[in-house]
Amino acid sequence: MLHSSTLAADYSAVSTIWVLVGAALVFFMQAGFAMVEAGFTRAKNAGNIIMKNLMDFCIGTPLFWLFGFGIMFGAGKFIGAYQGIADETYASVSPDGVPFFAYFIFQTVFCATAATIVSGAMAERTKFVSYCIYSACISLIVYPIEAHWIWGGGWLADLGFHDFAGSTCVHMAGGVAAFVGAAILGPRIGKYDKNGKPRAIPGHNLTIGALGCFILWFCWFGFNGASTVSMEGENISLASKVFTTTNLAAAVATIVTMLFTWFKYKKPDVSMTLNASLAGLVAITAGCDTVSPVSAAIIGAVSGILVVVAVEFIDAKLKVDDPVGACGVHLCNGLWGTIAVGLFSDGTIGEKGLFTGGGAHLLGIQALGAGSVILWVAVTMFAVFEIIKHTIGLRASAQEEIIGLDITEHGLVSSYADFAPTMAQAALSYTKDDAKSVTKVEAPARPAVPVEKAVEVESYTTGTNKMTKLVIVCNQQKLNTLIEALENIEVTGVTVTNVLGCGIQKGQPEYYRGAVVEASLVPKVKVEVVVCKVSPRDVIEAAKAALYTGHIGDGKIFVYDIENVVRVRTGEEGYDALQDSST
Repeated sequence: MLHSSTLAADYSAVSTIWVLVGAALVFFMQAGFAMVEAGFTRAKNAGNIIMKNLMDFCIGTPLFWLFGFGIMFGAGKFIGAYQGIADETYASVSPDGVPFFAYFIFQTVFCATAATIVSGAMAERTKFVSYCIYSACISLIVYPIEAHWIWGGGWLADLGFHDFAGSTCVHMAGGVAAFVGAAILGPRIGKYDKNGKPRAIPGHNLTIGALGCFILWFCWFGFNGASTVSMEGENISLASKVFTTTNLAAAVATIVTMLFTWFKYKKPDVSMTLNASLAGLVAITAGCDTVSPVSAAIIGAVSGILVVVAVEFIDAKLKVDDPVGACGVHLCNGLWGTIAVGLFSDGTIGEKGLFTGGGAHLLGIQALGAGSVILWVAVTMFAVFEIIKHTIGLRASAQEEIIGLDITEHGLVSSYADFAPTMAQAALSYTKDDAKSVTKVEAPARPAVPVEKAVEVESYTTGTNKMTKLVIVCNQQKLNTLIEALENIEVTGVTVTNVLGCGIQKGQPEYYRGAVVEASLVPKVKVEVVVCKVSPRDVIEAAKAALYTGHIGDGKIFVYDIENVVRVRTGEEGYDALQDSST
């Protein structure tokens, strides 16, 4: 970020508006992160995710105002000399033409962004109070000190280290904290089988996750573009270049990941491709002002491959459970973007890079800066998480994790009260292998009801009109086709239920973020019909014709004899109860 050591006598309206709009856009990134993290995790934890993203900003804002800004911009090479609460006494650090408080709020939202990266990697098993303490620590001291080295006049700035908008001090730092936190926490229950092979735990709402990615992409134009902190003179051209390189890197990264996963998994992976958009944005953030569009496209292309490899390596080899891919996106691509400046810088700001005729000097400085920030964040956050772990505890109990943090941490029965059965969702990740290592979750006790009289069921004969019940279990997307087929043979009375289940073949193999989705329980619909006049064989043939695809998981049809049917309204029984009595 650019700033002047002197306070301008007159403010620039266009530059002030530019910085304030940029601050608003970067703030709105909190919504994007919240939606990505909620969508990529399970519904039973959606409310908890939202609360964490909300509190990252709300806790970080007063702490950065009271202490963080002063540490970040105080005089000194390693730690800023704190001079008190952020106010006009720090006006000398503001860019020319921009009021202090405009610059202060712009820096505040960057601090909040670094903090919120961690919530996704530690999702679904972290105590809420412990997460709030972590959030306070990174905003209070961890982020301000390493950001001081780069943007506050510290030792890396003196060496010529270049990080225009935060690949290093925001994204890579947040990614390191995310990796350390996820590693100390351990994986979610059910993430790995007894042989250590990762199981896929799909997110509950990919649509929300995608919308979050679009919001982040949109807001990144404020994140990178407004980091010029001016729209006067040559900065008009610079901001235009930043917009172009930012967008180009993200688009190319997305295309490359789509093609790479298409080749690797035989189908283009949706969630990984969404991650790629963010990976390209993270990687270009350090050098968006000083690389050409061609270099930006190359940086994005590398990001598209790197994010897939990194997510799989962290998940399968390092056994670090990162539900949203925050480490692969922010840590790995933040590091790549930092190094890429030393390779592709065209000299617009600072030195040229290795591939543009400038030698290896800038590359060495970038590598030194990246290594220093990684070491600082890793050591401090390891200490923070270990202290929390051995005092109030970092991880929720097994029972709380299985039930879901929405209800156990916040008393929220479900974030989707009209749709999602919480205990059924919990069962998706609770397998027989896990039962040996966690406390059994008991179902709520039901009050005893005294039985006054046992009633015998009288045998009922319907004469020649035999009644048959057929239960058809099939894929959700085939429901409308099945209903139409039944109506064509004059079966109009049906009962439809959303269920979870699987057959002995466990369904057709599917992949989520490179891991096989083990279909221990998959969403299905159960259609129940009772027929008397219509032949059960006709129902079976109609259902088979409607549901058949030739693939595993087409469904099952169960046939039962029915003893009696009673219409409650009229008291009619047997065959008569199945007929239309409206006339």
